Amino acid sequence: MKEQADLRIILKKGILSDELELERALIMDRKLRLMVKENPELVESRKQLRSIIKAYENLNWSDDTKITDRQIKESDNAEFIAEHERYFLEKRKDVIKEQLKKFDLTQQDLGKILGHGKSYMSELMNGISPFSNKDLIIIHRLFHIKLEYLIPTFITQKEKERLRISLNKINKPELKLGKDDLIIVQ
Repeated sequence: MKEQADLRIILKKGILSDELELERALIMDRKLRLMVKENPELVESRKQLRSIIKAYENLNWSDDTKITDRQIKESDNAEFIAEHERYFLEKRKDVIKEQLKKFDLTQQDLGKILGHGKSYMSELMNGISPFSNKDLIIIHRLFHIKLEYLIPTFITQKEKERLRISLNKINKPELKLGKDDLIIVQ
């Protein structure tokens, strides 16, 4: 995952730059819809996000005659990547919750351990804001959760191709990535 979407950064930037950002924002909007019931302070952020999404869609998808095959392919690819990321974040959330339950801790307790408030902890757990590396290391060490469950290890097809070319140039046959080493995202 290049970088997990961060609601605050999207809202500060005020625009979406590409299809992947759009797909991430759409997933984030769906999560926020559910979260605003418990965190009413997120209502305004969700409104802003929806406005940013609408502006991107109006700019890039409103005229059917200007939509290209390349644009559709890029959109499909972005949807695939964003869905992979969403799935990873859901699994990470499940693993953390399982450990909290095992130690009879709440999400709020974890927030206290990490130094975060209730609302922000909810954003972290739901993938609205990214955990810091420090947070993930603490969770890893405290609950003995494997890092591959906390930090995404998949890469894009473009990055895979760049790696393949670089490894060929280095010409070290013993240095290679096997199929089990990475989950490749198209």
